[in-house]
Amino acid sequence: MSKDIRVRFAPSPTGPLHMGGVRTALYNYLFAKRHQGTFVLRIEDTDQKRYVSNAEQYIIDALNWSGIPYDEGPGKNEKYGPYRQSERKEIYKKYADELIEKGHAYYAFDTAEQLDEHRKKHEEEGKTFIYNWHNREKRKLLNSLVLSKEEAEKRIQQGDHYVVRFKSPENKKLVLHDKIRGEITIDTNILDDKILFKSDGMPTYHLANIVDDHLMKITHVIRGEEWLPSLALHCLLYEAFDWEKPEFAHLPLILKPVGKGKLSKRDGDQLGFPVFPLAYKNPETGEVSRSYKEDGYFPEAFVNMLALLGWNPGTEQELFSLKELVNEFRLKRVSKSGAKFSPEKATWFNQQHLQSKSNEELAENFSSILLEKGISFDKNYIIKVVSLIKERAVFVADFWNLSSFFFQSPKNFDEKSARKQWKEETPEIMNELIIVLKELDNHPSEEIEIKVKEWITQKGIGFGKVMQPLRLSLVGALKGPHLFDIIELIGAQETIKRIEFAIKTL
Repeated sequence: MSKDIRVRFAPSPTGPLHMGGVRTALYNYLFAKRHQGTFVLRIEDTDQKRYVSNAEQYIIDALNWSGIPYDEGPGKNEKYGPYRQSERKEIYKKYADELIEKGHAYYAFDTAEQLDEHRKKHEEEGKTFIYNWHNREKRKLLNSLVLSKEEAEKRIQQGDHYVVRFKSPENKKLVLHDKIRGEITIDTNILDDKILFKSDGMPTYHLANIVDDHLMKITHVIRGEEWLPSLALHCLLYEAFDWEKPEFAHLPLILKPVGKGKLSKRDGDQLGFPVFPLAYKNPETGEVSRSYKEDGYFPEAFVNMLALLGWNPGTEQELFSLKELVNEFRLKRVSKSGAKFSPEKATWFNQQHLQSKSNEELAENFSSILLEKGISFDKNYIIKVVSLIKERAVFVADFWNLSSFFFQSPKNFDEKSARKQWKEETPEIMNELIIVLKELDNHPSEEIEIKVKEWITQKGIGFGKVMQPLRLSLVGALKGPHLFDIIELIGAQETIKRIEFAIKTL
């Protein structure tokens, strides 16, 4: 691509950023980085009624946690700022006026009540009311196309409510191109005259979006499927301003795990999985949402999972680092159809990324959990523990249940296992085993295993009569990694101590 690539993520700060929004940001980020371009964040806060004060910071924090920070936007490299639409009101007024002067837009003074009345009359006649060429100049509607220029200006001066509507062309076939969906043909006769600007001085999304994309030199608009119906209007606006259009790509929906329909913010609560990247505290209710970060997901796993919800690399590969995603991402491999979200697959991605991490990194994460429990151990010890248990873990939070016996001796024993494995002759066998273990302090796992198994063979007793009670003594249950690795790590003296406790207790 010859020109500098510039893409933007333009969320509305009306609440926490849904995972679908993060995926839109991710695809923009990947496209920009693949082409050495710029990823812009713009806050589209024209809807002041739905504005939530802490939502903008949440969006920024979510992008940073996901590892896809913006290059340009609020507070960062403000080359084409400001990046909040509420701070750009004067800009939009100028362009709304320009459209009116060119004859591509007009003032409409109809009240909400009047428009409701028109809709009701059309419904009674089995018709659908559309504010466009059918009726805008037939004096049934109140606008500057039927009023004199003086009368329209008088109404504006005296503070009458008004909106600026786009004048959709009549009898025109639009041939639009989408980089994911291909060629789209639209008959302009079915388009309504969308509102672009309101008398309170605020633009609607449509005008602000086009003006900002143009002024910020956005080359590619990569956004959700829900904006596909707006594509015709947006292309008409570019033509009306005589501006070069960016290339468009509309992403497929993320679907619910069960049945059809777009994955919503409520689905997570109802079905038991997170839909937000970070925990979000509702400023009105104080309610805190569940999130991927707080549930223990790695950001790399979260991003890997999101990338494959709608994009196919064309190979069997499923596990990607962010760098690999940047190298492999192509818009042409984004699907047109919706992608069904699977909570089970999301946890699988986290498990795979956990397994790929070094024992040292995982030990750092686990250490913070241990400190919260008031447990402090040598770093190298924790690294060895992690190396033995991580294959069974999905989240770092699983480490404690998988390894608590490495840090504290069991005080209780699994009753079912004890009834089955601890026999009348077991204490005598365990006392003899203690004698063997006394000579094996500071020995490696392999040597301990050889000596103990030699002793069992010499005694002529079944391995199960020793191994199972021994594991029960050390762990408190019949679980855990290789038994002799446990003995090596906790040491022969601690092993003996635990066996003696089991003999007294069971």
